[in-house]
Parts: sequence; structure tokens; C-alpha cells
Amino acid sequence: MSENFTVEIISPDKSILKSEATEVTIPSYEGQMGILKDHIPLITFLRPGLIIIKENSVEKKFFIEDGTVEFSNNNLLILTTTAKNLDNLDKNSIDIIIKNSEEKINKDEISDKERYLLSYKIDILKDISR
Repeated sequence: MSENFTVEIISPDKSILKSEATEVTIPSYEGQMGILKDHIPLITFLRPGLIIIKENSVEKKFFIEDGTVEFSNNNLLILTTTAKNLDNLDKNSIDIIIKNSEEKINKDEISDKERYLLSYKIDILKDISR
């Protein structure tokens, strides 16, 4: 019996990924959340972090900044404005994103929520670039 379920990542302009997975880890506001086949139905919001998709021994990682997740009937739907495959992100691109985020976080006119999200984003990107 298969332990796979369907996972799909969609941005406003295109479908980024549609495949089978045995496990998906998502960065929700409640913390890192693991999804397996037959997980209870779920709707949640995503914070900046990594989506890790495992299918057998293959692992795909995507950096996301925000989004929503719905899991129902062994279908995981991830809607996000940004999902960057780590295989396609080089250190220079990551450094540019970090620099831009650090400039934004130091401005006085941003809200506490924006500052919180930017700090998460910077921390995750610094971990990735090591």
C-alpha cells in the first residue's frame, strides 16, 4: 500500500510543482509542521521558511516567504507568492535578498508584524547560505 499523497505548489502566475510525496514539512506560524498521508484536514498560514518535500529517498526544498496551506483527502495544496527551489538559488541571489530585507527591517515605518516576518526571512536565508 502506497504511503504517497499529492502535493502541489501554486503561485499566482504558474504551477511550481505537482508531484507525489511521502512527507512534507512546512513552516507554519504554529511551528514546523510535518504532513504524512492521512493527516487530519488542515488549513493554515505559512511564515518565511523552507518547504521540504520527501518522496522516498529524494528531497526537494523550496524557500517561501508567505502563503496558505490546505490538506484534505490526501491532497496538499500550497498557495504562495514566492516559492524558490533551493537548487536554483545561488549564494549571490540569497545575499541580495538578505541585504534588501535588512534594509527594510531597519526602517522605522514598518509594523511589528513586518519586522517579525523579515527577521524570520533573514535567519532562514542565512542558514541556507552557510
